[in-house]
Amino acid sequence: MDAEPNAAPQADWTGAIARARAHAPYLSSALDRLPALTERLAAGQGDAALDWARAAGEGAPSVGAALRREKQALALALAIGDLAGAFPLLKVTGELSALADRALDAAIAEGIRRRVPDAEPAGFLALALGKHGAGELNYSSDIDPILLFDPQLLPRRERDEPGEAAQRVARAVVETLAGVTDEGYVFRTDLRLRPASEVSPLAISINGALTHYESSALAWERAAFIRARACSGDIAAGEAFLAAIRSFVWRKSLDFGAIAEIGRLTAQIRANSRGSVTVGPGFDLKKGRGGIREVEFYAQTHQLIHGGRNPALRLRGTRATLDALAEAGLVPPEDARLLGESYDRLRTVEHRLQMMQDQQTHSLPVKEDLLDEVARLDGLPDGAALIAELTRITDAVGERYDALVMANLPPGSGTGGGSAVAVPAPAQEDLRDELMRMGFADPDAMVSRIEGWLSGRMRALRSDAARVAFEAIRPGLLAALAAAPEPERAMARWEQLLNNLPTAINLFRLLEARPALIERLARILSLAPPLADALARRADLLDPLIDASAFDLPGTLPELVDEFGRFEPGDDYERKLNTVRRKVGDRRFALGVQLIEGVNDPLEIGHALGRIAEAALVVLTDAAVAEFREVHGEVPDSELAVLGLGRMGGGVLTHASDLDLIYLFTGDFAGESNGRRPLGATLYYNRLSQRVTAALSVQTAEGALYEVDTRLRPSGEQGPPAASLESFARYQQEQAWTWEHMALCRARALYGSEEARGRLAAIVRDVLTAPRDPVKLRTDVLEMRARMAEHKPPKGLLDVKLMRGGLVDLEFLVHFTQLRSGAGLDADLGEALRLLTAQSLLPDSLQQAHDVLTRLLVAARLLAPDSLKPVSAACMALVRACGYGDWQDLETSLAQARAQVAAAWAEAFDEALEISR
Repeated sequence: MDAEPNAAPQADWTGAIARARAHAPYLSSALDRLPALTERLAAGQGDAALDWARAAGEGAPSVGAALRREKQALALALAIGDLAGAFPLLKVTGELSALADRALDAAIAEGIRRRVPDAEPAGFLALALGKHGAGELNYSSDIDPILLFDPQLLPRRERDEPGEAAQRVARAVVETLAGVTDEGYVFRTDLRLRPASEVSPLAISINGALTHYESSALAWERAAFIRARACSGDIAAGEAFLAAIRSFVWRKSLDFGAIAEIGRLTAQIRANSRGSVTVGPGFDLKKGRGGIREVEFYAQTHQLIHGGRNPALRLRGTRATLDALAEAGLVPPEDARLLGESYDRLRTVEHRLQMMQDQQTHSLPVKEDLLDEVARLDGLPDGAALIAELTRITDAVGERYDALVMANLPPGSGTGGGSAVAVPAPAQEDLRDELMRMGFADPDAMVSRIEGWLSGRMRALRSDAARVAFEAIRPGLLAALAAAPEPERAMARWEQLLNNLPTAINLFRLLEARPALIERLARILSLAPPLADALARRADLLDPLIDASAFDLPGTLPELVDEFGRFEPGDDYERKLNTVRRKVGDRRFALGVQLIEGVNDPLEIGHALGRIAEAALVVLTDAAVAEFREVHGEVPDSELAVLGLGRMGGGVLTHASDLDLIYLFTGDFAGESNGRRPLGATLYYNRLSQRVTAALSVQTAEGALYEVDTRLRPSGEQGPPAASLESFARYQQEQAWTWEHMALCRARALYGSEEARGRLAAIVRDVLTAPRDPVKLRTDVLEMRARMAEHKPPKGLLDVKLMRGGLVDLEFLVHFTQLRSGAGLDADLGEALRLLTAQSLLPDSLQQAHDVLTRLLVAARLLAPDSLKPVSAACMALVRACGYGDWQDLETSLAQARAQVAAAWAEAFDEALEISR
């Protein structure tokens, strides 16, 4: 027969069979026992051989016998295809994993029907962990499922208790799969990965397992569940269970404590590993240094650290995970490639060991002649060649794994993998001398302060593990706080941060792993009260700063919408709100740090803050609309539209900006929604708009997001929350005051279909370009500004918004010119100025004044939120953020900008502005 056309060109079926007969007694025997399968393999019919093997159990007298026959046939077909070079590693491991799924499923169904013969199997499931979960079972692997049951759904006899019935099924599963008969076994089955295996039954109720993973699970169990999947039985219930414990596996914050956890486990494995320590006869390919497990741990450690924040890393396969880590920039691509190729080769040699006698072994033979047999089965000349190759591989893997893990073991971790032992703090006198060298003005007071932290007063430092982790960063932390621009302020905020944390171990581990973050943290605590307050609520805001990309500006609006709207499967409305708050908080915090560090122009940061707010509005409005429709349906031929005004409309925000919004809707206001609880259109959109406002502003477990101001809607606070487009147009054309038209100069449609936003933009343009009396316009503008100056004076030296010659005066100038001329109609104040100066309607100097004032506004809202001149260090941060050499340069530039605004004001209104301090 001809070889199959889809077989690999280099496949050597004849050579594979010859090597199997010569060097692998188990395979040689199987070739003799299964002549029909051997014939297909000899002919190079790999796919046909697999099909024959999958059907080998048909007609068997029992489920167990059928599975054993299928396993034997599939093991032979896969082994010869592997040796021939026709089946790549993932095909071999994938087929073996699929067989384990089928076997477990059949064993569960058979176990249920032993007691209830006519029952439809339900309420019992298996979770696959480890290599089985990843679809990477090796040639002679055991399986480590967790068996769960639902007491309400599991079929049972009337007199059986649910727990008793579940244990009968579990015992039947193990017997069917692991029992050895004259036809062999299916899979060795190990149930010791179940919760509290030393005292728990073989099968655990779903609720009992949930309680365990939510309250008392151990650290290693997180790593075990990285590759978990529902594989057999009630798959839907298994997937729901895994979704319920997602937060246990994938922590929201970066978890650098995972390095210590896995490092201790590695040290223990290496210390207790039997066989040769170095590559040679007896070396353990799985547990030895640079072996299979270290590649897996390398990938899983990164997943535990970063997977909570980056769902793209939540993969089960080791090679796929390594590729994803490289794609995310977390490991060098060359390391990912080397580790992946090494992993494949180590797994292949592991298979050769297991093909010899169908033994679950990972160790090279001790005897030289047997080592030669393994090498020759693989196609190498002898054992020495195999040892040389494995030495190169494991040295390269071990070097990279040690760099990741062993260097990060905390003091006192040892190799036992148990609880950390507290490292005593330095003696009082030594600590005092150390603090004096650091430059603390009153080292004795600082000694008492630190002793207070460690005395148990700080909840975050009460455990031995926390004190061990703190001691690792203590010298660097204290030095950074001493060198901070405002040491006492930084120290007080550090204490506030510790007071608010239930545990600080992960924060300490993060700072230990990234020492450069300590100095940045000290600057944040010293210089930016809003960021310090945010950190006190969420210490994990530091997490994104480990990556250089934290100093990149956010992407486009569509990219941010996609990022914020990436939810977990099954997330409810509350979880969606929390997800958006967390992602927005991360982005806003990073932009604040960029201001402190002076790495990006405040103008660009203001635009970035605007994009973030707009993306959050789009995603949360979508979520609110979808949630509302579940109950009330939708109003046919109608939709919600949202208009942004002020800084939100202009697309340039500060860290303190609220969102000025108007809610509108299209269609007939007399319509009615079509849900199970219908509402009239006006009431429908009034309630929906309130839901959107709550989505943007309500406090959740992740904190608040934005303040929303809807007072600019038609009829102000007395008007309904939402209005139809027609009534909005009518109000603006017939009833609105001049100041409302000025506000409309910065209006921009933020939400709605393209058609709805186009209609809204047309209404705004029609209103702004309507003819108006220039004398009345001038009178209204001046009267309004005078009243505002009387009731809202500037708060301090840096209130560049309200001071005369500041941004409000500039906005009034621009809006007066826009309404008078109908030109320059852009919601972005800077772009409107560019259009107006291009037509010589305003002086060119105002563009420079706008940039100076806006930069100061964006930076001062963070560094001087009270608008008063801050302490000297914050002054210098403000100077650096705005691109000046010193404070005098800043003051000079501010004075010049105000003078330019005052000159333009005098020219436009024939009125002088008082711009003295």
